[in-house]
Amino acid sequence: MRRRSDPSTWANIAAAGLMLVVGFGMVTAAQAHEIRPGLLDIKESESGLFSVTWKVPTRGDAVLALQPVLPEDWVPLGPPSERRVPGAWIQTATYRSEVGSIVGEMLEIDGLSALQTDVLLRIELADGTSHSAILRPSDPTFLVPPLASKSEVMVSYWRMGMTHILEGYDHLLFLLALLLIVTGFWQLLQTVTAFTVAHSVTLGLATLGFVHVPPTPTEAMISLSIVFLATELVRKYQGEVGLTERRPWLVAMAFGLFHGLGFAGALSQVGVPVHEVPLALLMFNVGVETGQLVFVVGVVAALAALRRVPLTVPQGAWRLAPYSIGALAAFWTIQRVVSSITGEA
Repeated sequence: MRRRSDPSTWANIAAAGLMLVVGFGMVTAAQAHEIRPGLLDIKESESGLFSVTWKVPTRGDAVLALQPVLPEDWVPLGPPSERRVPGAWIQTATYRSEVGSIVGEMLEIDGLSALQTDVLLRIELADGTSHSAILRPSDPTFLVPPLASKSEVMVSYWRMGMTHILEGYDHLLFLLALLLIVTGFWQLLQTVTAFTVAHSVTLGLATLGFVHVPPTPTEAMISLSIVFLATELVRKYQGEVGLTERRPWLVAMAFGLFHGLGFAGALSQVGVPVHEVPLALLMFNVGVETGQLVFVVGVVAALAALRRVPLTVPQGAWRLAPYSIGALAAFWTIQRVVSSITGEA
């Protein structure tokens, strides 16, 4: 039996179906992307003496074919130490630079351009200067600058924040579920504002060291927040008024606190320059808000357009939206809890 669906219902179904395809694509891509990126951590203990930690993801028993290319004048002081941890292989070594400085040197990850993963680069110099970057297959090199200018810090951390939210499918799925529940411009504005304020607070507190929550419980709570919204969406389609419909700003604020901790975890992986902590934190958050705004505007515009296209859909097709969102979020939750138990988080 078929019936003429309400245009808004069809819009919700189409949006959720699209996000489901993107979400499962993310799961597949995550496996190829190794979920956890590589890490090249360089610390200068005194002028010209560098401690290097190289952490590269593994696929089963095989180590990914990645290798850092360090400055030619660096001389190793003894053989490196190596060890395996769940999901990664770690090598640590100490080098002395004959030049005495890393400023102006080019660092590169050999083999990165052929793999779908990233490498986090952190550099801490003896004078307190620090640099952070994400090396990607499209740009596997980094030229160490004398000292990052304010404009460089602003652009770099703004870009990192925007990239993180647009590649954070769990955060986007949470926002999508909210957008499917919330109706009306002012209610939407209040909800998005509450979410922004909440995650900005915990992002700042966690980055500045006032709050610390282990990443695995945080990530599990983020995915559980999506499961909760999926059940609220079911209630809405069944004609019941749930907490999220009554107080969407309260739900957005409560779960936004956990999402902010997730953002802080991503920022901690990259690191914050010692000389520009407030600026880097601010611009990372501005980048997150920029990406969030782009997503919200895009979804609202798409839903508005779809509501004008009345289509015939099978009876009961409304279940596609909440069940798709809930199933994907439940999968993430199980995956994250299992990873924690097996020591891979």
